[in-house]
Amino acid sequence: MTAETITAEQYESWSAEQCSGIEIVDGMIAERPRASKRHNRLARILANALEAAAGPDWNADTDFDVRLQDVPLTNRRPDVVVYRADTIDITPTRPEHVLLVVEVVSPGSETTDRVVKVDQYARAGIAFYWRIEQAANGAPLLYTYVLDPASRTYRDGDVFTGVVKVAAPFPVEIDLGRI
Repeated sequence: MTAETITAEQYESWSAEQCSGIEIVDGMIAERPRASKRHNRLARILANALEAAAGPDWNADTDFDVRLQDVPLTNRRPDVVVYRADTIDITPTRPEHVLLVVEVVSPGSETTDRVVKVDQYARAGIAFYWRIEQAANGAPLLYTYVLDPASRTYRDGDVFTGVVKVAAPFPVEIDLGRI
């Protein structure tokens, strides 16, 4: 028996509750690991700091789909998305609307966040990718990546613990120690 693939039209007919907790990858449902309170707090603190620093042209938010491709359908739900403010009412959100995505690694999402999503976001043309992991001592570590548009791959950027201070994609300072 083969599994039936999900089309964009089918997915768009589903309720928000049906779409919660899943991503669609190559037309197939991929369950997302349940996020801890620490994970959700970290995502919210990052989104709030990015929103405050981004200026009026950009919004930062958590927990909504980014449509990476229509056929086969691939919808990812990054932990934080910085997207163009003038696209707030456009659905689905597409890579050309997005400046930065952030994934907070959870047990069960390690390979997806470290390998699979890095490649998918880069091929989709999203300019910046950040990944947050927990160091052995429990402190958050932030890995930053910048898109090389010619190769559609990410170059390694800086790695932060404690206070994050970056100039791109816009100047922002975030204290990871608040978690």
